Amino acid sequence: MSTLAPERPATGPVRPRRRRPAGIGDRLTLRRAAPMIPAAVLLVLFMAGPIIYSLDLAFTDKAIRGDGASKTSFVGVSNFTDALTDGDFWNSVVLTILFTLISAVIGQNLLGLLLALLMERANRVISFAITSIVIAAWILPEVVAGYLLYTFFAEGGSLDGILGLVGIPPQTLLFSAPIVAVSFANVWRGTAFSMLVYSAALGAIPGDVQESAAMDGAGPMRRFTSITLPLLRPALATNLMLITLQTLSVFGLIFIMTGGGPDRKSQTLPLYMYEQAFSYGQLGYGTAVALLLLLIGAAASLVYLRLLPEEEKR
Repeated sequence: MSTLAPERPATGPVRPRRRRPAGIGDRLTLRRAAPMIPAAVLLVLFMAGPIIYSLDLAFTDKAIRGDGASKTSFVGVSNFTDALTDGDFWNSVVLTILFTLISAVIGQNLLGLLLALLMERANRVISFAITSIVIAAWILPEVVAGYLLYTFFAEGGSLDGILGLVGIPPQTLLFSAPIVAVSFANVWRGTAFSMLVYSAALGAIPGDVQESAAMDGAGPMRRFTSITLPLLRPALATNLMLITLQTLSVFGLIFIMTGGGPDRKSQTLPLYMYEQAFSYGQLGYGTAVALLLLLIGAAASLVYLRLLPEEEKR
């Protein structure tokens, strides 16, 4: 009786059996998903719900008073066409873009980067003083900041007092150039966010990279343009996108300082939307303007996303 085991067929190297990737059904069972149900319900109620309601409202003649209040009708895209053919709407679009460029893209962004670079090389006392002053302006409520900047720029205010010390006549920026005055106010209040973003990004750059470049003879400007700035590219794109979206929706600061005037010279899109929806009572039209503002923010976000390195987009 033979005890030899049957010979196994010659095969190549044994490969480890690959496990089948778990599907969504395997990973997300009802038992595991149960804790997320309350959060999903709240998300639908408080986030998706208002968005869907706004989309519906923008295609109606809903109003606070008048015909649209007693009986609301579907009007198609007429709210959007009315906005796109209204000169006051385009005036608000131009002022909104100007306000965003001056106060966010140029003002907050560059000043925040400059302060972050200054604090990187300053001692603790100077860093603490800069951080305290800048963040104090940031944490002020928007209403308080608006009143403070109004008193600064108003006739006979602090700005006129400072200019008078050097022999410059009083300026009336709130009337002659109100968009410049509110842009300065937004820079004063919002620079802290950019400063904190860039301070964190600068702290993540390895010090030995800068030291190696210095040993190779690279000066401060060459190290900044060839090392610091490329490594800050993700932080630059992220910061620009966030402060742009935040600035597009600024309302209280401008409303308190100028109310959009004089003669609509500082009426950005949020103030135009407020005027149409609540002063004139046209809720449907005001909501359509809000959706157009949302599209402008989405377009700006797409531009900034293209600035991100490929590895940051994954």
